[in-house]
Amino acid sequence: MQSVSRAARLALLAVASIAAIGAPVTATPAFANPRIKDIADFEGVRDNQLVGYGLVVGLAGTGDSLRNAPFTRQSLAAMLERLGVNATNGNLNTRNVAAVMVTANLPPFASQGSRIDVTVSALGDARSLAGGQLLVTPLMGADQQVYAVAQGPLAIGGFAAQGASGSSVTRGVPTAGRIASGALVEREISFDIADRQDLRLSLRNPDFSTAQHIAAAINASVGGGAAHASSPGSVELHRPDGYSGDMVSLVGSIENLEVAVDNPARIVIDESSGIVVMGDNVRVSTVAIAQGNLTISVSEDPFVSQPAPLSHGTTQVVPQSSVHVDEDKGGLVVVPGGVPLRQLVNGLNALGVSPRDMISILQALKTAGAIQADIEVM
Repeated sequence: MQSVSRAARLALLAVASIAAIGAPVTATPAFANPRIKDIADFEGVRDNQLVGYGLVVGLAGTGDSLRNAPFTRQSLAAMLERLGVNATNGNLNTRNVAAVMVTANLPPFASQGSRIDVTVSALGDARSLAGGQLLVTPLMGADQQVYAVAQGPLAIGGFAAQGASGSSVTRGVPTAGRIASGALVEREISFDIADRQDLRLSLRNPDFSTAQHIAAAINASVGGGAAHASSPGSVELHRPDGYSGDMVSLVGSIENLEVAVDNPARIVIDESSGIVVMGDNVRVSTVAIAQGNLTISVSEDPFVSQPAPLSHGTTQVVPQSSVHVDEDKGGLVVVPGGVPLRQLVNGLNALGVSPRDMISILQALKTAGAIQADIEVM
């Protein structure tokens, strides 16, 4: 009776396995479509670059040498003059000060009094900015107007140490650092977006199909002819006459719409590092690929030749060379035509090629006209 029950269980298990194999599999998308805010920028909503020149003090002897950095000496003397100290004729000889360049990005719609991060980089021959304090530094835009003021202690990611014998060790970049929330915004950049009737969306990767998909998604959500693609890189957005909200509410309602993105087939190659990046739209025609390496090894194994006893010969070192030729035995691998990226990669991996050999193969496929993609070499 037990054997019958065991046979019945095995039969049921086999039936369940066959049913599971034959059951249809529900396809799920591998990834969600990106949002409009992730693939396009709204006209006028952008960062602005700021730059300034300042001094970092409090360094432990790792700052600029004033003899080799005259601009640091002049800046230090000018700062002391403003503070009421006459240092024009003094003998300034310190390495606790460094001249730096301060950069920052002013985000859009930043209000007066808000804080932004700044990056500080050494300008002279300072060895390290660790432990330094940035003094008040005005940050100017391209119009030479001051938009923020930076000051505060630096956070350095690297370090440098040197011994008396001249040995040294350096990790990271000790001559550059950041100050989190180190600048106060003093001037706002006005941009009235609420009362605008029209706004343009700029695609980060221009494409005709993507621009059409963005316009279709906006029209389906808002209604009417609110958007139309004027070029592969831009979509014109118009606030409908019957829309109750302003342009801010309209942008907020459409920026999270998901859009199918289409990009041209492209292969990017960085020959210096051996990196190959291929897009999903890359296709190849039917082609046979063979790859092999020829290695010639020459080894030297010299031996000592000793003369016979009581002879007048001399001991000599006689060279003995060994030459070995090794060639990989690999046949042709056929890659069928019209295959997607996954099968192309599997076919190349079947050859056991390295990334640098793959670069040569892809360039040869492009020369043979067997690959439908643009190859861009960095």
